[in-house]
Amino acid sequence: MAMMRKTITLPDAMEEWVKDQISSGRYANDSEYFRDLIRRDQDRRNAEAELRALIKEGLESGVSENTIPDIMKRVESRLRRDGKIPTHD
Repeated sequence: MAMMRKTITLPDAMEEWVKDQISSGRYANDSEYFRDLIRRDQDRRNAEAELRALIKEGLESGVSENTIPDIMKRVESRLRRDGKIPTHD
């Protein structure tokens, strides 16, 4: 993987924060800390995009004809089948 060098400017308070993260032993150096932040941001944005797509799909699917009691019965049956609700024989 190719690496690119970046130069950033931080206020003193942020620089102290970064130093504290490194001195805590969680990160070996500044680069490792910033790479972790970027990975987390990428994961969060990907999760947001996935959630937006699911919401759009749900909205576009229309209104369900199922009643709330029907939905609850299906969920309860599935939970019983999966062993998450004990059955009483």
